[in-house]
Order: sequence, then structure tokens, then C-alpha cells
Amino acid sequence: MAATIHVGLLGFGMAGRLFHAPFIANVAGLKLKKIKANRPESVALARLRYPKTEIVASEQDIIEDETIDLVVVATANPTHYNLAKAALLAGKHVLVDKPFTITSAEADELIVLAKEKQKVLTVYQNRRWDSDFKTVKKVLQDNLLGRLVEYEAHFDRYRNEIKPDTWKEENLPGAGILYDLGAHLIDQALVLFGEPQRVYADIKIQRQGSKIPDYFEVVLFYSNLKVILKAGMLVRETGPHFILHGSKGSFVKYGMDVQEAALKAGSFPTAAATDWGQEPEELWGMLNTELNGLHFKGKIESEIGDYSGLYQNVYDAIIGQDELEVKPEQARNTIRIIELAMQSSQENRTLSYSFS
Repeated sequence: MAATIHVGLLGFGMAGRLFHAPFIANVAGLKLKKIKANRPESVALARLRYPKTEIVASEQDIIEDETIDLVVVATANPTHYNLAKAALLAGKHVLVDKPFTITSAEADELIVLAKEKQKVLTVYQNRRWDSDFKTVKKVLQDNLLGRLVEYEAHFDRYRNEIKPDTWKEENLPGAGILYDLGAHLIDQALVLFGEPQRVYADIKIQRQGSKIPDYFEVVLFYSNLKVILKAGMLVRETGPHFILHGSKGSFVKYGMDVQEAALKAGSFPTAAATDWGQEPEELWGMLNTELNGLHFKGKIESEIGDYSGLYQNVYDAIIGQDELEVKPEQARNTIRIIELAMQSSQENRTLSYSFS
């Protein structure tokens, strides 16, 4: 029989409710034993969806539970470091929602602690399992564009209003669009291209009355490649999600991975959901390139996305059957680029990528 990993989920807000619990429940071998939730509506929903799971009111009810193997930190960004550290000290494997930590120094401390405790430490970079990102990765792996010279990725939304009663709109450490959406775009770029040579950024507050940065452009410079990462909250008419240009051709992709919209609409990944993560043809990307001496222009069917793959990999890594996909060192590098981006924007200059 496969080993059972008992999971304790800290937080049942949007992250815990949509991006963690459904995918934990969808991986054989993971058992969602406890959920920490406080708001009455969250408690009621957790009990309704997961009747066999115990709902607790304190983080310590999970961290100090000797039967819990894996602690998932899906709480507000400023709490990630302290809760992850407490869980590691208690001898738990730990998965932290992005962003990993607020500073790269905090990330380094957790990495050292996890190695001392011989526990798996990882970060929920679920966008590696987006259908469109998987497609971009395959286009590059198959060398369909020749020598890549420019890569541009957007994560744009239109949310002009300032939502009340949420920490995400408060001027707190780790708040703002760069830590939120930027953590995804930076992680994807690092997966594809590795660590850059230089970093430049322009970070702004665009919404009237906003206390947090809600726009950024981060540029990563490589020896023969320019990577442009952008996100904003005042983009009502969205452009392409991905734009790639190479010596042989281009790949342009509109639309976002369909999983988030499906989750918000009340659909969840199950064995019966055979079309989970499949993009409709109208969202497939356009490839315009040269293939074996012939000019080709047409749509490329998107790869299937499924965030369950991240949790499957974590389970396999814990039981020693696979290498961890999202390594904590990679997540630390993402935080370092965020630090350099903020410094670059403040000083209006390009900075060398370093940890000094």
C-alpha cells in the first residue's frame, strides 16, 4: 500500500480554499487531516466540503500535532517565515504558498533549517503547471523559434476598486503586486532561463487611493536574451499573456490558464473531471515560424494544466520516489530578484544580480 501523508492546512481563505485543499484532496496518498480556519463562513465551508477533516482554530493545533506530516502555509504573506520555521522546528515537512518569504535572508534561514531537520521544504509555484506555460516550455524545448532573443509575459487584471478589510490592500511587508503576481512570472522565467545577469524594474501605484504597488515592469537581462515581465491592475483590454521572438519565428499566446476560473466557478479536479485544465481552441497560441525549411503559421494546441501535479511531486519527494520540482533555493532566488527589483525602481538604475 502507498504511504499516507497526513496534511495540515493553515488558512482557508482564497488560497487555501481554491488553490490548496482541492489539489491535496485530489492526490492519492495525501490525507487532509486538519484545516485551520477562523471566520465563521470559512469554517462552515470547510466543514461542508471536507466533512472528514477536523477544523481547528489555532496554528498550534496543527504544528504541534504529532500525526501531521506535512504543514501547508496558506496564510498572509508576512506570516510565512514564522509559521514555516515553527513547522520545521516541530519536525514537519513544509509547503509555503508563494511568496516564499519577504526577504532572501529569511529564505536562506529556512533552507538551512530544513536541511538540518532533513525535511522537505518547498513553495507553491503552481503556475509551472499552467497549460500555457507548459506549452511555452515545450515550444522552447523543441527549438521551434530558433535562437530566442526576447521573452515577454504579462499577468494583467482590471480591478480599479480598493477592496476593504483585506491585508492585501494594506502597506505591509510582502504586500503588493510584485510579491503576488510577480512571484509567478519571475519563477517561470527562472525555470526557463536560469538566473539573470542584471535586473531593472519600474514599480508604481496607479490606482487612486491604493496603499500598495499595483503595477510593475521587471526586465531581466541575459547574455543574448531580454526578459520582460509585467503586471497591472488597470488593464481593462488585455493583450497577449506570452510573447516570444526568436531567430526563426514568434509565438504569441492570449488568455490565462483555465484552472483558476474553473475553481472560482465551483469546479474541482477529480478523476471524473476528464477535461480538467484543457484550454478551448480559441485560447491556443499562435506559432509563426520556419519548420524544416517550410514557413508555418498556425495555432498550437495547449498542453493540459493541472496543479495536482505539484502536490503529486511533493508527495513523491516526501516518500523518496522523486526529486522535488520546486526547490527552495529556486524560490529564494525569486525573492532575491524581487528585492533587487524594488531597489532598482527606487534608485532608477539597473542592478547586477547578486546576493551581496
